[in-house]
Amino acid sequence: MKRFLSAIFLIILLASYAKAQDTIRISLNDAIETGISRSVDAVVARNEYISAYWEYRTYKTELLPEVILNTTLPHYSKSYNSFQNADGSYTYVSNNYNRIDAALSINQNIPLTGGKIAIESSLERLRQNGANSSTHYKSIPAKISFEQPIFGFNRVKWLQRIEPVKYSEAQLKLISQREEIALTAIEHYFNLLLRRINLDMAEQNRKNTEKLYTVAEARHKIGQLSKVDLLQMRASLLKAESALTDARASFNSHMFQLRSFLGIAEEVVLEPIIPDFLTEDIPQLSYPAVLSMALENNSFTQNIRKRMLESSRDISQAKADRWDIQLFASFGMSGQEDNFRDALHRNNWRGDQVINVGIRIPILDWGKGKGKVRVAEANREIVQSQIEKEQIDFNQDIFLRVQYFNNQPTQLRLARETDQIAQERYATSVEAFILGKIDILNLNDSQTAKDEARRDYINQMFLLWSYYYQIRSLTLHDFLHDRKLSVEYEQLIR
Repeated sequence: MKRFLSAIFLIILLASYAKAQDTIRISLNDAIETGISRSVDAVVARNEYISAYWEYRTYKTELLPEVILNTTLPHYSKSYNSFQNADGSYTYVSNNYNRIDAALSINQNIPLTGGKIAIESSLERLRQNGANSSTHYKSIPAKISFEQPIFGFNRVKWLQRIEPVKYSEAQLKLISQREEIALTAIEHYFNLLLRRINLDMAEQNRKNTEKLYTVAEARHKIGQLSKVDLLQMRASLLKAESALTDARASFNSHMFQLRSFLGIAEEVVLEPIIPDFLTEDIPQLSYPAVLSMALENNSFTQNIRKRMLESSRDISQAKADRWDIQLFASFGMSGQEDNFRDALHRNNWRGDQVINVGIRIPILDWGKGKGKVRVAEANREIVQSQIEKEQIDFNQDIFLRVQYFNNQPTQLRLARETDQIAQERYATSVEAFILGKIDILNLNDSQTAKDEARRDYINQMFLLWSYYYQIRSLTLHDFLHDRKLSVEYEQLIR
């Protein structure tokens, strides 16, 4: 019975292991799409955009009326307070009351002037407790107030200038980040593909070396191969076995990296496929045209605008902080009666007006205000200098990417031909060695050349894909299909 249960357990274990070792053939496009949709980098990029979106929405509310309800439900106080009598003496009187009040206001910023206008309506009920208890009501049916800084810093106006630029930068940055994620996926994919090629070559080299070592032993026995060449062949066999072990470990390591990036379970074995490029007819790109697309579409341009606006805003704020003149005015009607209905009746309304002009002008600040302005102006000069250098570097980077991409199809074609020649040479060398026409050194040389040519071919293919997505990331334009890259922003927010 125990043996039967053990057998069942072993069968279940083997079945689960076989299931756990699912092998998936993955293409480069699959890796790119999965990386863009599921990778940690993609989640970070989406959340950065969502954060920028809600920051922009928050700014938009600055331009809309704000409705505020303030209420006290209730306030109770019982205390003894000092009171001055008519003869100048003081005494303490009891103050025992409770109050309930509510106020509803509508506030609106005025972007043109930087001021604020508000309309308010309020009601207050005051209940005096004790021997002479009484109840009073105070109502303000409507009050209009206006607050305006004179020569002050207009915060809302600068928000109107900067926030749309910041949001546009975030939108373009999201598209660029998706292309950069694709670049990372391409890098991981080709790293795994190259290790897969290395593993296949290592397995084939060991098999061929074992076969050739058997042939070498036979030739040595009949005197056609020296002891030195036989030992050299034995060393080649040991080297091939060691290379196979290293290739297998490297393949597993890079497969883990790709699985981790794509968010694929660890028990899945990935088998990369050698990709073709999107088209054989690869156009030659024009540097001026690519630069124009990059300057039009890349978030770098919006970033420059944002930083220049922010530096100008800081100067404006530093100048405005040197003095402060505030105008405040309010106009309304109020009613105060002993019952609720009379307090709201228009016959009992009284005028309630306030006009206030506050002025704060520093007479002697030892140059503090002027220093703040000079610091802000110096910071703007620094930003301008940094931007000029970044612009030069950006243009140079575009130039180099275009040049590399235009050269890469030729490099790939040459690498492909070299790979084909190296494969044929190695096959011919194996046959020649078996027939005794070449020695072990020439055979090893042809094998090394074969392996290097295949690796170079895969690397040149990787560079073509990499340069293609680098230019997409910089221009936000797919020049092979002549279309502008875009994102469904509404779906991300949902």
